[in-house]
Amino acid sequence: MVSGTVGKGLVLGAVTLSLLTVPAQAAPREAHARTEAGLPAPDAAGLRAVLRSTVAKGAPGAMARIDDHGTVYKAAQGIADRDTQRAINTTDHFRVGSVTKTFSAVVLLQLADEHKLTLDAPVNRYLPGLLPDDRITVRHVLSHRSGLYDYTNDMFARSVSGFEAVRNKVFTYRRLVDLSLKKPRTNAPGAAYSYSNTNFVVAGMLIEKLTGHSVRTEYENRIFKPLKLRDSFYVHPDTQIPGRYTRGYLTSDTAGAAPVDATEQTMSWAQSAGAIISSAHDLNTFYSALLGGKLTSAAQLAEMERWTKVNSTTAYGLGLRRRTLSCGVSVYGHTGAVQGYYTYAFTSKDGRRSLTAVANASNNADVLTAMAGTLESAFCGKQTKARRGAVVVERHEDIAPAVARH
Repeated sequence: MVSGTVGKGLVLGAVTLSLLTVPAQAAPREAHARTEAGLPAPDAAGLRAVLRSTVAKGAPGAMARIDDHGTVYKAAQGIADRDTQRAINTTDHFRVGSVTKTFSAVVLLQLADEHKLTLDAPVNRYLPGLLPDDRITVRHVLSHRSGLYDYTNDMFARSVSGFEAVRNKVFTYRRLVDLSLKKPRTNAPGAAYSYSNTNFVVAGMLIEKLTGHSVRTEYENRIFKPLKLRDSFYVHPDTQIPGRYTRGYLTSDTAGAAPVDATEQTMSWAQSAGAIISSAHDLNTFYSALLGGKLTSAAQLAEMERWTKVNSTTAYGLGLRRRTLSCGVSVYGHTGAVQGYYTYAFTSKDGRRSLTAVANASNNADVLTAMAGTLESAFCGKQTKARRGAVVVERHEDIAPAVARH
């Protein structure tokens, strides 16, 4: 059961809250594109209110950054470290969880551009004998339509004890796939959307087989370095987060118990499905570049945006989510949940306005719900409460089995 409380011993201490706007130095063509996009200005006050609510609901800290045509909005509330009481900062590094999946998908789409991969080819063509069904294609894996069971459902049936059992373990990709194959598949290949971390473990195996390099090398050479993402890292199986970071706190399965500091772990249970470390600046840069057509060909980006409906507000492409907000605007990116961190990272259709928002808590449904409001503030602007309506919360797929699966 997801607990909505954080241990009684939590003291918020010093709180910081700030908003910075930097005037854009946009060329005339960029300014015209902004007008064409028709997005209202971000609701800075609303964004601050969402972060205050997130902390009030149990997160030690929360922060958000919006990059909008050269104007930068930053807001932060609460603390990054419960021991030192250091204030959380929008430049802090954090574990991004399932946002990693978009990076993995981009590498495979680049390989498709290089004619080293065919999306509709069977996975077993490239990884002979790995999967029990030759009908499972690369496209099925990247769109969560393979039917492969999500091994994390069992691994984290109880969040804290499950985490403690694996936080220092090192798994091979094959071992993680084998854990999945012990269970029946959820559906026939291509028949239905069913989110599974197993799919992006297979994606990592494909990357390494087709390139002859580690996923770390491919992330660095294809994405981190070209985009100058200096705050982005893949450190598996090391347990430390480089640079200055916010610590992550896993809410206990037992109401009233103190949260667990989950910052240090191997992330070996996730790897290419969830092990990247980054910053708000870097994630905004990444998604802006992706939707702006700078990372793949137009043809492969179009493949990434072939959507499967998930629920009334969300759809899934190839390692990419589309979410429709209360104002009718659709945004593109991914959510992430990993022990101690919830992340929203989304951008506009043209990639010109991007938001990354992070709370350093997990296994807390109230925090999860509150954080969804950052998207409304960033992309819908100021609205009446009636227009906003109820926020539909996506499932944060990494390690929140008690949150409704959408």
